Amino acid sequence: MGLSRYHFTPEDYFPADEIPGYEELQDEVARETKGTRARRILELGTGTGETAGRLLALHPDAHLVGIDSSAEMLTRAREVLPDAELLIRRLEDPLPEGPFDLVVSALAVHHLDSAGKADLFRRVADVLRPGGRFVLADVVVPERPEDAVIPCTPGFDLPDRVPDQLQWLREAGLRPRVTWTRRDLAVLVGER
Repeated sequence: MGLSRYHFTPEDYFPADEIPGYEELQDEVARETKGTRARRILELGTGTGETAGRLLALHPDAHLVGIDSSAEMLTRAREVLPDAELLIRRLEDPLPEGPFDLVVSALAVHHLDSAGKADLFRRVADVLRPGGRFVLADVVVPERPEDAVIPCTPGFDLPDRVPDQLQWLREAGLRPRVTWTRRDLAVLVGER
């Protein structure tokens, strides 16, 4: 999928600067994890640990496993997540062994093409325990072209439409729903 030619470092990664609604998106991700008995959490695309830190504040007894393809990003994340298990892996690689009560991804999956997203959703369903939840917050192709406000790099940012992603989640064996949208951002939840 060619993601290796793009490389983020903690110094040049400031999603709040480029993403209108970033804080609201993070709040919605956290809200969608409330009410789960999350003892074991998998985060896809840990980055600097922003989302993971919020998750562990809500689920302080949980063990978090985070993956990211950038060693530099995980080095920064270790500063704020000293007890987490952080692994250098791409989204296309095999996922850590489950089961997980909760799988979360914020602003990472849109880097996969359509087939890659469908494949990832199947693999997420495989590592979720029965009754587990997948919370996906990401850039999407909006219904109205004028709602596409987040800068996307051709060949790297590959957002898809919400209905397509709901279908792939269903095909993976999850019960999906949309819980929040704002222009070209959406939060989807799939339960096993």
